[in-house]
Amino acid sequence: MIIVLIIICSLVILFFVFYQKRKNQLLLRNAEQQQRFDEELLKTQQEIQEETLKHVGRELHDNIGQMLVMSTMQMNAALTAVNNEAKTKVNNAAETLKNTLDEVRALSRSLNSDVIFNLGFEATLKNEVVRLNKSGLIDSTLSITGEKVNFENKKDEIILFRILQEFFSNTLKYAEAEHLRVSLEYKEDVLNIKAEDDGKGFDVSKAEKGSGLINMGKRAELLNAILLLESQIEKGTSLSLKYPYKTT
Repeated sequence: MIIVLIIICSLVILFFVFYQKRKNQLLLRNAEQQQRFDEELLKTQQEIQEETLKHVGRELHDNIGQMLVMSTMQMNAALTAVNNEAKTKVNNAAETLKNTLDEVRALSRSLNSDVIFNLGFEATLKNEVVRLNKSGLIDSTLSITGEKVNFENKKDEIILFRILQEFFSNTLKYAEAEHLRVSLEYKEDVLNIKAEDDGKGFDVSKAEKGSGLINMGKRAELLNAILLLESQIEKGTSLSLKYPYKTT
């Protein structure tokens, strides 16, 4: 009887161990499948967003841009037909149209992922800083240290730029900042990126996780990049990104 009981207890224990092991394997497999599904869903969402931005960029360049070109030409033609008193006003209007055209073209380049892909991350970021300065809304600077490293995955450049673009947009809309500072630090294995403003800041722990903050975090996950967003009331906001551009 004792031997039988020992055998039965052993079988029960083995069954329990096997059951737990099997259960853990199923849970792990389900978690991996869910993770792969979430990653594919996120990539699909990002691709849709990029296609939308690309379309808007093209529309700005091809349609709105051409309309502004025609308006500028008509305004310049009007300069020859007005009297001296009105020439100053017409000339100012023509100059405003020209500046608007330049801004639309710059904006279309920053929205079109094909342009970003061809120019590269660093050149596109330089253009964006120039565009922000020309807008007169904020004083922006870009500093670069270290020896430039080419990305192994060119698509990563687009995603990184979109993260910074989201931060810039939030700064302009909410921060009431006067200055925006951006820095790139090329290291052997990672690219350190930092963007900071001197705006009114906010309490990160109490901030609503809007689409902007969520998009930045999700995009960073796609790159296996480490993202840190810090802010203090009346002391500004900073974004730090650590991107591992080398995978080998």
